[in-house]
Amino acid sequence: MKFIDEATIKLFAGDGGNGVATFRREKYEPMGGPNGGDGGHGGSVYFEADRNINTLVDYRYTRSFRAQRGENGRGSDCYGAGGDDMVLRVPVGTVISDKASGQTLIDLAEHGQRAMLAKGGKGGLGNIHFKSSLNRSPRQCTKGEPGEEIELYLELKVLADVGLLGMPNAGKSTFIRSVSAAKPKVADYPFTTLHPNLGVVRVDTNRSFVIADIPGLIEGAAEGAGLGHQFLRHLARTRLLLHIVDLAPYDEAVDPVAEARAIVEELRKYDEELYNKPRWLVLNKVDMLENSAEKVAEFVKAYGWKGRTFATSAISGIGCKELVYAIMDHVEEVSAKAREEEDAEQAKLAAEKLARKEAAALKRAESAE
Repeated sequence: MKFIDEATIKLFAGDGGNGVATFRREKYEPMGGPNGGDGGHGGSVYFEADRNINTLVDYRYTRSFRAQRGENGRGSDCYGAGGDDMVLRVPVGTVISDKASGQTLIDLAEHGQRAMLAKGGKGGLGNIHFKSSLNRSPRQCTKGEPGEEIELYLELKVLADVGLLGMPNAGKSTFIRSVSAAKPKVADYPFTTLHPNLGVVRVDTNRSFVIADIPGLIEGAAEGAGLGHQFLRHLARTRLLLHIVDLAPYDEAVDPVAEARAIVEELRKYDEELYNKPRWLVLNKVDMLENSAEKVAEFVKAYGWKGRTFATSAISGIGCKELVYAIMDHVEEVSAKAREEEDAEQAKLAAEKLARKEAAALKRAESAE
């Protein structure tokens, strides 16, 4: 299946059915009262996150979605049937924005999360609503309201704990094959990876994390060179970035330090928040170097790197186990901190709610006195 991570679509909610003006005409009651029913409500359009879908390909070629219209009312007090709602299923991690304004409407980050993006029109009123003691034969009725129309931009941001960043052929795909069950394409030419790949790294029975491999960046990506920045959005939700650098490039004229700096600069141009995410340096292909420890030390000094550094060989597995365990510890630490912050926020809200209740009770007691 082709991987599609963005799409533009237009939604048309169903129009409401029209109300009618009819009268009873039965034997012995030729001048019966009004009995025109209301029109049915139009169907609304909902989006629902589904973990069984991993691409927006269904919305790349079908651009318009229209919910069912409500039926018109009928005589004999019969109301029109409401139009069926339309539910559009999208991958978990889909961000939906208004195409015209660019405003984010909903971020479907959890399986089963649902949101209504286009509301169906209300049905019109039949003449039974207009009868009164002064108007016994009303001929008024109203038309149904039109359903909402909106053009949306869908953007998929994959849910991963760790993201891989680096030049083409740095060994990102080989690394994800080495530590997980994912099998991305690997070859000895650049831009082998053309779309993001996800892999689950299982450290223990109940300890695992998700890693994302995106196509490599090159210098000038901000101006559209290579595959540009179009896949960097998939790193937005990650908790850690692994900057993988090829220490043994095929071309001896290539400077790994200059390439590493170019990648980080492209990251900064794309998104300052992404640039400021926790980032570790992974120096890959050390098995191809004679004095790997010296080369690693030289690179770190020339690059001026102060953060965590790992020397690995994705193809032979050197250093991968230590790196995986370090990542797992980091992910668990970040998750625990996030849970503590969430619990603190919930406790704060509960305390504020209790204070409001106590203040209201005190006010009622003062009023009773």
